[in-house]
Amino acid sequence: MAELSFYVGVIGNVISVLVFLSPVETFWRIVKRRSTEEYECLPYICTLMSASLWTYYGIVTPGEYLVSTVNGFGAVAETIYVLIFLSFVPKSRLMKTVLVVIALNVLFPIIAIGGTRTAFGDAKSRSNSMGFICATLNIIMYGSPLSAIKTVVTTRSVRYMPFWLSFFLFLNGGVWGVYALLVHDVFLLVPNGMGFFLGAMQLLIYAFYRNAEPNVGDQEEALIPSQPLIS
Repeated sequence: MAELSFYVGVIGNVISVLVFLSPVETFWRIVKRRSTEEYECLPYICTLMSASLWTYYGIVTPGEYLVSTVNGFGAVAETIYVLIFLSFVPKSRLMKTVLVVIALNVLFPIIAIGGTRTAFGDAKSRSNSMGFICATLNIIMYGSPLSAIKTVVTTRSVRYMPFWLSFFLFLNGGVWGVYALLVHDVFLLVPNGMGFFLGAMQLLIYAFYRNAEPNVGDQEEALIPSQPLIS
């Protein structure tokens, strides 16, 4: 069983790397156009926060090195995405985005890590408390691409809803859910089970609006694909 959980964890790591790399095309487009257009930064801010704290959880929890390594990579990748977004976000949205980044990617991790180390003296309690925090944040991360739904419904276009991010979050939730069952880690099981469900919802929404007729004001924009499609 231990050997099986290791191989499932390795598969989970590969899929997690794909999750972290899935926005590359989106950000390449942002750099080329020198504008974030109507893209939302919240999915990347939430993923950075989650990856950072999961890295810490993997470090302080014995036997969870697979969790710490892949999330360490993810924290670096998401930091790059957030910095690129801040470089090209319109001035009207810049201050709001900066405040969210400071709150979620700087202040909250400091408070969470400092708080658990101060409040709990033994490593087991610190690990459990951080696991609870990470589980909650993972659910937020999995649901964060849903922030684009308002734009999708308004324009009847999936132009600003990254397909590959939703797809790999769906796979990621499923594989890490299986891994959590094998190693009996409830802190991994609950958020990844929710992630599997939320990822399925996002894919259903994408499928529904993928071939919908865009609103008149968005037709010209919709002619230029912004995300890689299945076909």
